Amino acid sequence: MSEDTMPDVSLIRDADLRKELERHKRRNLLPKLLALEIQILIEEQTKRDASDAERQTELQAMPRDRRRRAEVHDHFLNEEPQAEDLRHLHSVLAICGLPYDRLPLDVREYSREQGNMAIDVAAGSLRGPDGSKVLQPLPFGPKARLILMHLCSEAIRQQSPTIEIADTFTAFVREMGFSDSGGKKGPLTAFREQLNALASCSIKISSWTGNKVRSRQFFPIEEMDVWLSAHHDQPSLWPSTVTFSHTMFESLQKHALPVNARAVRAFQGSARKLDLYFWLGWRIHNINEPLHISWDAITEQFGSGFTRQRDFKAKFKEEVGHLKEVLPNLPLKLTEQGLVLSPADPAVLALPPVRKPLKKT
Repeated sequence: MSEDTMPDVSLIRDADLRKELERHKRRNLLPKLLALEIQILIEEQTKRDASDAERQTELQAMPRDRRRRAEVHDHFLNEEPQAEDLRHLHSVLAICGLPYDRLPLDVREYSREQGNMAIDVAAGSLRGPDGSKVLQPLPFGPKARLILMHLCSEAIRQQSPTIEIADTFTAFVREMGFSDSGGKKGPLTAFREQLNALASCSIKISSWTGNKVRSRQFFPIEEMDVWLSAHHDQPSLWPSTVTFSHTMFESLQKHALPVNARAVRAFQGSARKLDLYFWLGWRIHNINEPLHISWDAITEQFGSGFTRQRDFKAKFKEEVGHLKEVLPNLPLKLTEQGLVLSPADPAVLALPPVRKPLKKT
C-alpha cells in the first residue's frame, strides 16, 4: 500500500491518539496493518468529536452559571490540576470574609466572627482628581474577593509587596470570565470600585482565648499609584502599582492559602460560594480526622443576609451542590445536625499534589 492510499493521519488530533500513532509507526508494520491501526485511531477520534459536539450542544442549552460550572468540571475530568492554575489568598480571609452585599455608604464598619477569631473592616476615603475627599464604601461581594486573590497571588509570584498590575489586571478580569468593557455598568468599573474600596479600608484581625485577646490592625494596601485621566468626565485608569503594607505582606508569606483559578472562575458570581471554596481549602488542610460543625456554627460563618435558619439551610444545600458539580470528590456531607468534613488530598480541591505547608492561623 502506498502513502497515497494511506488514511489521512491529519484527522488524528488528540495528543494521546497522536502518541499512539507514533508508536505504531515505530513498529515497522506492513503498510496494510499500519493503515488498519491508523483507521482505528481515526474512528476513535471521530467518536470523540461527535461526543464533544453533543456536549457542546448540552452546554449551550444550560443557564450561564451552570454552564460555567460544567465547563470547569469537564476540564478537571480531562486534565490534572496544573501549577499554572495555582493562586493564593491570605488564609485569614478564608476564615473571616468580607460582606456579601453592598452596604449603605454611611455604614463605615463591618465585623465578622468565626470561632475565636474576628475580622473588623473600616471603610476609608480617597482623594478625587481635583483633590476632594471621596468616601469609599466597604469592600464587598465576589469582585472584592477576586481582587484580593489576584493581589495576593501576584505578591507571591513577584515576591514583592509592590505589585505591578498595570498589565495584569485586565487580563485577570478576562481570566475570571468577565468582559473587559468599561463604562458606567461595565465589569472594569465595578472592579475599579472594589479596588478603591480595598485600597482605602483598614482591617483589624483579632483572636482570643479564655484570658487573652490579640489584635492586629493594618491597611492591607499601603500605597497605590494611579494615573488620572486628563479629561474631567473620564474615570481614572488602572493603578500601575499597588503596595501591600509590611504587616500584610509579611503575614501573607506565612499564611498563603493555595486555590485553583479555574475553580474560582466557576464560582466568580457568588461571594458565598467563593468563601465556601476558600474555607474548605483552609479547613481540609488543618484537620486529621472528621470534623463535625453544627448548623448554628455554619449559619454564623455563611448565613449573612438570612433572618431564618431554615431559609439559609436550603440555600446552603443548593450552593454545596453547585460546588460538588465542579469538585465531585469534596469530602463534605450535610446532615440534620450540620456538616461533616473529612481529611482529604489537595486534589479534591483541584490543587496540585505538591504544595508548601501552611502555618495554622
